[in-house]
Amino acid sequence: MKKSVFVTRQLPGDGLRKLADSCDLRVWPNPGPITPQSLHSEMVGVQGLLCMLTDRVDCNLIKSLPGLEFVSSMSVGVDHIDVDAMTDRKIPVGHTPGVLVETTADTAFALLLAAARRIAESDRFIRHGQWSSANTWSPEFFVGKDLWGATLGIIGLGEIGKAVARRAAGFGMQVVAYNRSEASAPGVDLLPLEDVLAKSDFITVHVALADDTRNLISAQRIALIKPGAVLVNTARGGIVDEVALAEALMDGRLSAAGIDVFSEEPITRSSPLLNLPNVVLTPHIGSASVQTRIRMADLAVANAIAALAGQTMPCCVNPQVYD
Repeated sequence: MKKSVFVTRQLPGDGLRKLADSCDLRVWPNPGPITPQSLHSEMVGVQGLLCMLTDRVDCNLIKSLPGLEFVSSMSVGVDHIDVDAMTDRKIPVGHTPGVLVETTADTAFALLLAAARRIAESDRFIRHGQWSSANTWSPEFFVGKDLWGATLGIIGLGEIGKAVARRAAGFGMQVVAYNRSEASAPGVDLLPLEDVLAKSDFITVHVALADDTRNLISAQRIALIKPGAVLVNTARGGIVDEVALAEALMDGRLSAAGIDVFSEEPITRSSPLLNLPNVVLTPHIGSASVQTRIRMADLAVANAIAALAGQTMPCCVNPQVYD
C-alpha cells in the first residue's frame, strides 16, 4: 500500500505529478493558507507532509500524529516547524536552501535602491496628483542617497549575504559584514555587529530567525546605527524591532527602510510602519520569481520522494535523525 502525503498548497511546475507517482497524494484544494484546525484534520492517518512557511507545525500537531514519518517544507527557514520535537521523534525535516539565493539577493538590492532613491514615495506622489507645474522640478526635489561609493553593512554573511556583496561590488560600495561564525567573502571586512551598525550607510539583514537572532536589531542596536542610514530586511520578521525601527524613521535618525518580512504576517493594520512615507513595504516576496518558485517546489518534492523511498533527504535540516 502506498504511503499517504498531504500538500498544503498547489505547487508551481510539475513536481506534484512526480510526487503522485510515489504516494497517495492529497492537496489542499481551497485558496489561501490552510487553517491549523483543517491541517490537523487532513493529517490524520497521513505519513508525510509537504508544507509552506505559513503552516504552523508545532509540537502539539506533531504529538497528535503518531504515523508521521517526514515533513518537507517549501522554504529555507523552518521557524514555523518545531524541529526539536521532530528530531526527538526521529522525523526528518526537509527544506529548500540554495535555490533562492540570487533571487532573494535581487530583492534585497531592489529594496536598497528603492528606499535610497525614494521610488515608492515618488510613485505615490504622481499617482495622487501631487506633481504639478508649481513643483515640476527643483534642486532638492525628491533627493535621496547614493549607493555608489557608500558603505554597505551585511548582517549575516551566508549565501544570500555573499550574493548581495557581489552586487554591491558592482556599485563600487565598501562592504562590511557581521556573522555569528567565521565567514569570508572577497572584498568584505568582517567586523563586530556594533561596528557594522556604526560604519554603514546601508544595512541589509540576512540571518535566519532563531532564539539568538530574535530581536537582534533591537532598540539599543538601532540607536547605534549611523545617522541617516537605510535599513533593509528580507530575512525574517522578528529579527528587527519594528516599533523601534518606526521610531527611528519618524525622528529622522534613519533616512529610510525597505521591509519584506514582518513579525506578524500579514502586517497588522496598527503597525506604525504603514503610516511612514520613507518605508518601502513588500509582502514577503524575496524569492518570488517564477523560476525560483518552481525550483523550490521541485526541491521540496525531491525531499519528499526521498523520504518515501526510505532514503536521506537531499536537503535535511536535522540530518542527525539518520544516525
